[in-house]
Amino acid sequence: MDKPVVRDASLLILRLVLGIIFVAHGYDKIFLTGLVETTGQFSAWGVPQPQLSAYLVAGVELIGGALMVLGLLTTFVAGILLLVVAAAGYFVHLPNGLFVADNGIEFVAVLAAALLAIVVFGPGRASVDGALE
Repeated sequence: MDKPVVRDASLLILRLVLGIIFVAHGYDKIFLTGLVETTGQFSAWGVPQPQLSAYLVAGVELIGGALMVLGLLTTFVAGILLLVVAAAGYFVHLPNGLFVADNGIEFVAVLAAALLAIVVFGPGRASVDGALE
């Protein structure tokens, strides 16, 4: 198979998986858990400006995830989501060790690596960004 086709298919799958995960997390913070409860969680974890942070993170996850699925403003969005993931890793997950079962850094590290791949390699041709080139 042609290497650019494999690369673009891989980036599409990576973008779709990441986008769906972030949309789900943003949706949860806004509509299921609720922003009041999310703010309380952020406060308990020591996140600075917990109310503002909760609103920003939820919005960035929901909108950024949708843009990731579309492949629109992809590199920029992946960079912003990488900052959000890094902050979550620092404030919430790092003190708990490695494993997800202990609320550790494992899942966050995988998300960060995947987002970094999108920042470095871009969205691929199967994206709105690719169509606009």
